[in-house]
Amino acid sequence: MSYHFLWPPVIKALPHLLEAALVTLNVTSVSMILGTLFGLLLAYGRMSEARLPRSLATVWVEIARNTPVLFQIFFFYWGLGEFGLFLSSYTAVVTALTFNTAGYMAETLRGGFNAVASTQVRAARSLGMTGFQTQRHIVVPQVLRAVYYPMTNQFIWVLLMSSLGMLAGLRELAGETQFFNSRTFRTFEFFTAAAVIYYALAKIVMLLARLVGWRLFRGQVQR
Repeated sequence: MSYHFLWPPVIKALPHLLEAALVTLNVTSVSMILGTLFGLLLAYGRMSEARLPRSLATVWVEIARNTPVLFQIFFFYWGLGEFGLFLSSYTAVVTALTFNTAGYMAETLRGGFNAVASTQVRAARSLGMTGFQTQRHIVVPQVLRAVYYPMTNQFIWVLLMSSLGMLAGLRELAGETQFFNSRTFRTFEFFTAAAVIYYALAKIVMLLARLVGWRLFRGQVQR
């Protein structure tokens, strides 16, 4: 059985696919930034001696890490509608990816905090630093350095998982690809093109991360 490749429809739609790729990057960046911020709060919650914040943070992390991202997207897009709260496709996908990313980043950051020697904290406090100053100037910079490359991997993961947004009607790269596929029935050609774009985005992100890491850490880039 022969298959005749037909690439002109893909070439014609390429500007739309690249525009959708920008939506993918937007969703990924926003989700990653918010997820990291919430993850930092969850990490502090998990390390807290107070029972309530520790319990709430644990529940968030356990749900985020042990349920499929697809279910989380469906919950925020369709599930909340049962309670009269309707989110747009963009908002639902970003919320779900933020929720999921925060759960993973919380554990990554918690590992980074555990890697900082407690003697450094005591030394900073003995020098007259407040708890906030100690965290800001001593602890957090070391934590960010320790988790920088895991964060880069998490960014790539969110980039790829954002493709699930097509199932909630989001016209990101995967959604736009399916839109043109449904009108041309050139499944192989369109999804091959989308795969190439995803691959290029991932490689560009990795390259930029290495450049930023080299700048931040004076060339001490992990290999």
